[in-house]
Amino acid sequence: MTVAARNRRTVIALVGVICIMGMAVWASVPLYDWFCRVTGFAGSTIRAQANDVTPVPQSIKVRFDASVERGMPWRFKPAEREVEIRIGDTALTHYTAFNPTGSDIAGSASYNVFPFAAGAYFVKIDCFCFQQQVLGAGQQMDMPVSFYVDPGILDDPETRSIGTVTLSYTFHRIEIPDGDTAQAKRAGLLPVNEATFQDG
Repeated sequence: MTVAARNRRTVIALVGVICIMGMAVWASVPLYDWFCRVTGFAGSTIRAQANDVTPVPQSIKVRFDASVERGMPWRFKPAEREVEIRIGDTALTHYTAFNPTGSDIAGSASYNVFPFAAGAYFVKIDCFCFQQQVLGAGQQMDMPVSFYVDPGILDDPETRSIGTVTLSYTFHRIEIPDGDTAQAKRAGLLPVNEATFQDG
């Protein structure tokens, strides 16, 4: 084999390796996200279409936390700070977001559960975090979360002693997809006075 042929083969191999590495990097984020959602790893929750478990007599406290990333002007808070629910029962809570600016703003919520090990047993049926949200200028929106804690949490040595779980959301600002602003306004978002949105 000539030197030119060897060089050509080496270049082709290197280009192939670079392409494979590039695809691996591109796929790593969605694959990691999928892995976390399926396993509850790093505090990610599980998603289900409905609650098909049988409740048990034991109860657990669920605390709710809300924050926004730097540069996101929304005001964001839970409607209630803490609830106590029976393990296996479906619960419903709400978060409220308010856009105090004069511009339409879109947001996407990231979330986790603490302690992290509880994520594998914290199951969301419906959540505002499943979709991007758009708030018009000076508008407020009530956003529900439907969930339950799987009784399996009591059988796992790592989680059976957990008495309180914290569900945390952080809203991140994103670009507004075409058509979403008009759709959000048609959804009945309420214009409010900034003074009516009190933190706490």
